Amino acid sequence: MLKKTILHLSFVFTVLISFSCSDTTGLKENLADNFDRQLLLENVTDNIILPAFEDFTEKLVAFDQSVTLFANTQNLEHLEAVQAQWVETYKVWQHIEMFNVLKAEEVYFMQKMNTYPASISKIENNIATYEFDLESNNNNWVAQGFPALDYLLFGLAEDTQSTLLFYQNEDNVAYLNYVVAIVSQMVNVTDIVHQDWKASRDVFVSSSENSATSSLNLLTNDFIFYFEKGLRTNKFGIPAGVFSGSNARAVNVEAYHNATIAKTLSLEALTAVHKFFKGQHYTSNASGASLESYLNYMTETSVLSALVLTKFDEAEQLIAALDEDFASQINANKEQMVTVFDKLQEGVVLLKTDMLSVLSIAVDYIDADGD
Repeated sequence: MLKKTILHLSFVFTVLISFSCSDTTGLKENLADNFDRQLLLENVTDNIILPAFEDFTEKLVAFDQSVTLFANTQNLEHLEAVQAQWVETYKVWQHIEMFNVLKAEEVYFMQKMNTYPASISKIENNIATYEFDLESNNNNWVAQGFPALDYLLFGLAEDTQSTLLFYQNEDNVAYLNYVVAIVSQMVNVTDIVHQDWKASRDVFVSSSENSATSSLNLLTNDFIFYFEKGLRTNKFGIPAGVFSGSNARAVNVEAYHNATIAKTLSLEALTAVHKFFKGQHYTSNASGASLESYLNYMTETSVLSALVLTKFDEAEQLIAALDEDFASQINANKEQMVTVFDKLQEGVVLLKTDMLSVLSIAVDYIDADGD
């Protein structure tokens, strides 16, 4: 699959990690791994993944309904409702993007929903010709999902009132039809993935062995892949110029056109990985078996898991200090974005090297980031 073969530009990190696997893991000698991996899978699936998908589906349906109202009657109330519901739905998306396994990986769910930056030229060409395939043509990943709607709802005019006037112009009906088509595709592909999670639940949680294709190994790799690529690289590294010779690319920030929510989305994403690691339920503060408890079982102390949580907390503090508008932040002081990237990279080392070593789980994706 695509995520298994993604190659990034080589990058030599200047961050000196003052701890090593042997210093932090404290692996118990002669310990048989009798941790109940199925209990972990049950907690994550039943209390995090499925509830998050339920919430996302509800938000997406409400978004679809708001788009239908606006398509029927273009007024300010309906447009503002569409824009607000887009934000709420996008926030919940941050909690499910990391679960790119099973049907989600098969149908390229992540790529169809959140490949950014969107290609304005591709979107405009699709609208002009009205000949497009959002289902099977991967060239349209950059012309659909949340990023395309970011452009169509916030990037066509200076403000909401001007956007409304744009859509009230009968000459622009193709734009409105394209919005409807994108949202319809998002609803359809989400339903496919959501239904697959519900149908596959029992088989998924029973695959608790330690093998390359077992559920926990796949899920753990996807969690780390998302933390490293989806959060660290896409939200901070690429826009801040880490992979382009320090040449910042503000246009690459998530939600570029509605720029004031970029920080909100990043904090939601960090909260999602934090809660997954701790096994915290999606709908409450309760928690169950998790990667944290698995690590603690396999080690003499909780030093490694505590270090991971510290990196999450430190990254959260650094993100909270950024401008709400990441494009403005990059233009004013991109080094603060790089600092967040560096802090997240410290977490990558702990998860990808130290944690996987303790749990005897092999990395199943290839990269050239130098970690």
